[in-house]
Formats: sequence, C-alpha cells, structure tokens
Amino acid sequence: MTEPAKFTGPGFARLIFKARRSLESTGGDLAANVGIPAPTDAERKAIGGLLGRHIPSGVKQTTVKLAELDVALRARSGAGLVDLLEKLGPELRNRPQALEQERRAKADLLAVAQASPLYGSAEWFRDWVERLARDGTFTKLTREPARFAQAVRVLERIDGNLVPLPKLAGLATEHSHALDHPRPLSGLVLAALAIRAGVPKPKGAEERRELWDRFNVIVDDLASRVLVLNLAARGAGLGEWLSGAASFGTPFQVTLHQLVTHALHLDHPIVYVCENPAVLREAAEVLGPRALPLICAEGRPSTAFHRLAWKITDSGGELRYHGDFDWPGVEMAGAVISRHGAMPWRLAADDYLQAVGRESGDLILDGDERPTPWDVELGQVMARVRRPIYEETVADLLLSDLDRDAPSL
Repeated sequence: MTEPAKFTGPGFARLIFKARRSLESTGGDLAANVGIPAPTDAERKAIGGLLGRHIPSGVKQTTVKLAELDVALRARSGAGLVDLLEKLGPELRNRPQALEQERRAKADLLAVAQASPLYGSAEWFRDWVERLARDGTFTKLTREPARFAQAVRVLERIDGNLVPLPKLAGLATEHSHALDHPRPLSGLVLAALAIRAGVPKPKGAEERRELWDRFNVIVDDLASRVLVLNLAARGAGLGEWLSGAASFGTPFQVTLHQLVTHALHLDHPIVYVCENPAVLREAAEVLGPRALPLICAEGRPSTAFHRLAWKITDSGGELRYHGDFDWPGVEMAGAVISRHGAMPWRLAADDYLQAVGRESGDLILDGDERPTPWDVELGQVMARVRRPIYEETVADLLLSDLDRDAPSL
C-alpha cells in the first residue's frame, strides 16, 4: 500500500489542491474533472505514473477525471480520493450543504426579527435587521442565534422609561452583566440604537454612555451627576438641599439617583448652562448667592444633566447654553439645543470673533468640522479663523450675564 506522504511532493501539490476544492464545492461529486495548466516535468511524471498514461512535454493543460483518480488511488493504496485528502489535510467540507444550512439559519434569524412587534412598527428596527444581513453579521450570528434573540428582547424593552442597564440586561437575558462592554450583545444592541437615534456607532465609553442615555438606560445612577449653582427648588430632600446650597451660593453635585428618587419642583424662568466646571466655580467665587441659576454639563452631558434639564423645561423654564468654541464644543451645544430646545448664549459668530480678538494664544482649531445650525455663519467663521476659544477665556462676559444685581441694558 502506498503511504499518503507519497502524495505531498511537488508533483501532486496542485492536483491535491484542485481535487479538494472541487469535491468541497460539489459536495463530494467524483464526476467532475480538474485541470492542471502547463504541468511541470515533476507533475507530468507523478500524475502520469499514477494514472498509467503518458503526458507529453509542453502540453498546455492536462485534465484529470476525479473518478479515474479515485480508482487509481484505490488500486495503489487501498483508499479512495476522499480518504487520501482527509489524511493529508482537514476533513472535507460539504460547501453546498453548509450554504443551505447557513441559508436556513439566516431565515430562522429573520423569522425571530419578523415575530417582534418592532418589525412592523419601527423602520429603524427593519433597517437594523437589513444591515445585519448586508454586512455579514447575520452569518456570524447563525453560530449563536440566541444572542440575536436576546438583542431583540432588549430592544423591545427599551420603551423610554428610566431603567438601569443591569436591570434591563437581567429582564431580557437573565444575566445582569450581559449588556456590559465589551460583551458582543452590547455592541449588537448599541448598533440598533445608533440607527434609531440617527447617529454613528459609538466608539468610546463616553459615546456609549451618551447613546444609552438617549433612551433613558442608566449605566450608573450614582456616577451620573450634574453640577449646579443657585438652583433653589421645592421638595423634601433634594429640593431642601438645593435651596440650602443656593442660599450660600455653594456649588452642589446632584446625582441621577437623587433626581429619580426625590420629588423636585423648579420655578426658574431661565437657567443658564455652561460646559466647563471652571466657569461655574468662578461664578460661585465672584458672585456667590447673587449668581443666577447655572448648571454645568462638565463636558459631554450625562443622564443626570438631561434629566435635570428636562425637569427645568417641563416646568416652563428656558435653558441658555454656552460652551467651548471648538468642534466638540459646538457639537455638544447643538445636541443640547436640539434635545432641550435651549437658546444659544453668547454662542454666535460675532461672539466668537470678539473672543478671538481678546485671546493672544496660538492654539490651532483641528478635528472634523461640525455644523452650527443655530448660527450657520459661526461654523464658517470658525473654519476660516481656525482658533479654539474655551469658555474660561470669556468667563467675565458670562459672569456679567449671571449677575442678578447687574443693571439691565
């Protein structure tokens, strides 16, 4: 009997490769032929010797019938072509069968999606399913179909009501950490929520938190905070604490947990908003109790910020927002203005140019440009001047607006 190692030399390499590829693509059909273009001397000798035929020098291609090759191998080694290929390499794949199984598995996944009430009522949900089918994710999910079903259940439970992330995960999957980053289920659900919100997929922790925030999913109700100054309120607990802090002009950190668990009543017609805590700190130091109500986003707004902003506007109050004159700053400004109907506060093109005239630094505005829909000219001017202006630079102007004792113009 001939050992399989005999067929590992250069004379058989292309024949073995092509025979494997043919059998895998046809599901093991020995009726097919394979061709060896411009066979080398070693190939003519090896293949011709095995099949018992002369292959002349200079032939453009030699064709081998797989059935003939199978018979020749059995005569030489007692084992057929399939046995030889599986001894030389991995088990042969039945590609037609695998493709049919994959097709059925994808159809099963689609059936799970179509059974959800979201499929008939939410265009974003159908768009998400179609994208999964287009980008190859469905193919990967056929190996873990339970994950897709869990993602659908999670999306069905996100209904706008405030819910902690671990609780949402537990309700949908019976595992409270199933939606933690970087678990695959988290990425799958966030991809759907990004489509629903009309934003790109989140790339970092801040963007992931912001996306969960949009749908009232609390990542951490104690870590989510908003810094306030002179925001007196009514209500036992938090209302009393805010009023007490306001009487002293003392900054106060409010957690999302407090906002959720304490009744709070606000009666402020106008509440100012800044991006950087340095501005709020200076307002507390310079103005103290005579500063008008001010809340601080501390960079990208948290769930606590959004919930407090909603309480203010739902009570009839108006937000006036100021932030950094850089591309991330105007992006956050646009988000707050759009989400809460806030009014821009010293955030126009003229304000930017005035601040540039006062600033002697040499920083360059870089990064991707962002739209400024509340003042289109602002974005154009920033792109032309290319100077970032941070809130601290214009803090004196902001404080002049915040001074309740300042004379009215």
